Amino acid sequence: QAQLINRTRHGQMLIPGQTLYVLELEPAAYAALAANEAEKAAHINILEVRGFGSMGRIYLGGEERDIDVGWRAALATWAALLGGVLAAWSLAAATLPMPAYVLPPPTAVLEALVDLARKGILPTYVGESLRRIVQAALVAVAVGVPAGVLLGMSRRAAEFSYPLLSFFQSVSGIAWLPLMLIWFGFGERTILIAVNYTVLFPVVFNALLGVRSVPQIYVNALRTLGASRWRIAWAVLLPGALPSIATGVRLGLAYGWRALIAAEMLVGANGLGFMIFSAQPFHLTARIMLGMGIIGVLWTLLDYFFLRPLEDATIARWGLVQR
Repeated sequence: QAQLINRTRHGQMLIPGQTLYVLELEPAAYAALAANEAEKAAHINILEVRGFGSMGRIYLGGEERDIDVGWRAALATWAALLGGVLAAWSLAAATLPMPAYVLPPPTAVLEALVDLARKGILPTYVGESLRRIVQAALVAVAVGVPAGVLLGMSRRAAEFSYPLLSFFQSVSGIAWLPLMLIWFGFGERTILIAVNYTVLFPVVFNALLGVRSVPQIYVNALRTLGASRWRIAWAVLLPGALPSIATGVRLGLAYGWRALIAAEMLVGANGLGFMIFSAQPFHLTARIMLGMGIIGVLWTLLDYFFLRPLEDATIARWGLVQR
């Protein structure tokens, strides 16, 4: 089932892909009825649920509305998909004519997970990688947001810095790693510099764009009331730039997560990247696959349950355009 959401209005639960009848109670509220009760309603429209996952869209009379798709149906679908992938993987590992280390079965990856967790190696590697990316996020917000807002407050400064920020944003931290290894050596400092660099520039760039996208009419309105330049920046420019800043943080962390894994591989410091790279010479393919899976799962959880809701909430609260 899925809950029909009309801002603060809630209706009956719906199933993804199901077509139900909807009774129009008033212009802003709708009550979903079971199909066998539809003939009892006076004014009926067709409601079709489209999309899958935790959020979806419905189309009612040509108008889009948000829905919260039921977790039971989504969970069943993902479980079936995961089961099919694991079955195909196990079959390929058992039947293909290749050494066991080339394509280990899922059970071998599970054994590697249990073994590394029991020895305390896996929690240490995961903790180190998360510590570095969180530290980079804090630095990017503390330094990048004020820098982007200050640059965006001046048209000339924004025009001058735009190509520079665009250039450094396009040259990722991974491309800088060979030079950083020469300059700073094989150590923790190289990893932190590479990751912080990668996360910082998207935040500064998007903060600048966010400030420059605030309509001038809002700035002029406060000026007519005698507001100072810093009052305008705090009350208008910063709130107006928050949707763009949230997007910049999300993009920066996505780039930084990849740069972090690459830096850990090359530098050889503790972390998920090091766990993957150090397993390659010994043909520990199960450990490599385990590391890849953990990297993907951690980022998916971070993005889906923190960054994406933060971006959506920021746009809904401070966005200057309706979404």
